[in-house]
Amino acid sequence: MPPTSESIQGRTDAVPTAAEAPLGEALFRAARVHRIVAGNLLRETGLYPGQELLMMQLWEHGEQRQADLIKTLGLDPSTVTKMLQRLEQSGFVTRKPSDRDRRAVVVSATRAGQALRDRVQQVWRDLETITTDGFTDEECDRAMRLLARIDANLNGTSPTAVADPRTTVDQ
Repeated sequence: MPPTSESIQGRTDAVPTAAEAPLGEALFRAARVHRIVAGNLLRETGLYPGQELLMMQLWEHGEQRQADLIKTLGLDPSTVTKMLQRLEQSGFVTRKPSDRDRRAVVVSATRAGQALRDRVQQVWRDLETITTDGFTDEECDRAMRLLARIDANLNGTSPTAVADPRTTVDQ
């Protein structure tokens, strides 16, 4: 059994690595719970967490090459392929070879996929309301600035970010 120490929530069952990185632990937990709540809210739409982000790209920018979606979403190609298979089986997207480059696959939202747009936007508004409950506008602004700095640090784009090839995020 690994040694224990106190976590940010006062628990004594946290592994030392989590307790020694309280901000990382807090981010991990918040992201996990955010994804769970998003999944619960999305359930009525027939989408799973993450699929709505792909659909948002199609709604915003129209028909796109699968390779462009992979790059924009910053996900592994196999993850996007599986996501598209599920969305296609659900009738929300179609995939077809590109007219210009037969090796490329073009993805489009179907009418059923387009019909999800208003519901998904409402889910995101509800999720934002739940996430920021009790926050002042100033606290929301500060949280956004801090999260942007964390994002820049982790992506290596901050002027003070430590260069570490192990942390490179392909996008």
